[in-house]
Amino acid sequence: MRKTIVLALSSLLLAVGTAAAQDAVIPQVPLGSQYQWQEVATGLARPLLLTNAADGSNRMFIVEQAGYIWVLENGQVLKQPFLDVSGLVSRDANERGLLGLAFHADFETNRQFYINYTDVNGNTVVARYTALEANLNVADPSSATFIIQIDQPYPNHNGGDLAFGPDGYLYIGMGDGGSQGDPQRNGQNPQALLGKMLRLDVDSAEPYAAPPDNPYATDPNIAPEVWAMGLRNPWRFSFDRLTDDLYIADVGQNQWEEINFQPAGQGGVNYGWNIMEASARYSGEPVQDGLTPPVAEYTHAEGGCSVTGGYVYRGTELPALNGVYLFGDYCSGLIWSTFRDADGAWRTNLFMDTDFSISSFGEDEAGELYLVNQGGTILKLVRA
Repeated sequence: MRKTIVLALSSLLLAVGTAAAQDAVIPQVPLGSQYQWQEVATGLARPLLLTNAADGSNRMFIVEQAGYIWVLENGQVLKQPFLDVSGLVSRDANERGLLGLAFHADFETNRQFYINYTDVNGNTVVARYTALEANLNVADPSSATFIIQIDQPYPNHNGGDLAFGPDGYLYIGMGDGGSQGDPQRNGQNPQALLGKMLRLDVDSAEPYAAPPDNPYATDPNIAPEVWAMGLRNPWRFSFDRLTDDLYIADVGQNQWEEINFQPAGQGGVNYGWNIMEASARYSGEPVQDGLTPPVAEYTHAEGGCSVTGGYVYRGTELPALNGVYLFGDYCSGLIWSTFRDADGAWRTNLFMDTDFSISSFGEDEAGELYLVNQGGTILKLVRA
């Protein structure tokens, strides 16, 4: 019953959000010189993610790769970790560790949240934990429930991001399993969970169920958890909080980095890897029908090596950025903007050149935008 209500409400909000988006002023190309990044937290060790619980507390939560989650409250990082799973995660490769965190939509009442990490064997684990009723700044380490475990054949391309969609389902970004060129062809293997965007119902069954409206839920030849396929390493993805559209930043192989776009509620998309790398041909196979190209891309020659997905700005402090999606590159520190103009064409421009190792972006409850610098700082985007 609850899921039916959520889906009905999601459909209503989608209609309202789409109308609002159509009525909104089309963004203009933003000038990075009008903005700056202001430090809000320092002294962190390889932070990878920043998110909020959407519970009205205005707290933010910082994920460190070694297995710690910290609470950022009233401008201060609390001394006691929210959760310490450092003894559970693998630390033997650059792309392994505690990689994702998402709070249940009903966290305010059920105190549940989900993490994504690579275990000591290097395999992906998504687990549910519960915060203490007496202290919501601390989680119960004994409350772990395993949701899904996925074998990883190589130490890289683990994906790792988690997010609850506007439909109430849990989305999981899974890389192709690693090595180079996707040697196991996971991106295009319909039975594999690697190289995919997964969509799980974690409320109606234990540990989860495949939602009946997943695009392949009734196809015996495709894993029912699959929402989208043809991904190499979707390191960070996000939903537009106004329109419910999904943006997926997929890390490229040799030459190209890409941003994929999925209109609200439209699963079943194949983004092409490893037939394609962004909009360029990669493998020697014929290009098949039904592959969806990215809406924004850049080459390594332009300055970068690993795309980090961001958010569509929907805050109130920087109104000129409303409707603009910002994303960056981990290696170069470059940040780009993209949006659709009045003709429906995507316009991508360089926004800012920084010296940050951009491991993530983040949003607070009000929709203001933050940057996670793996060098140890959290910064907020403000007016220059």
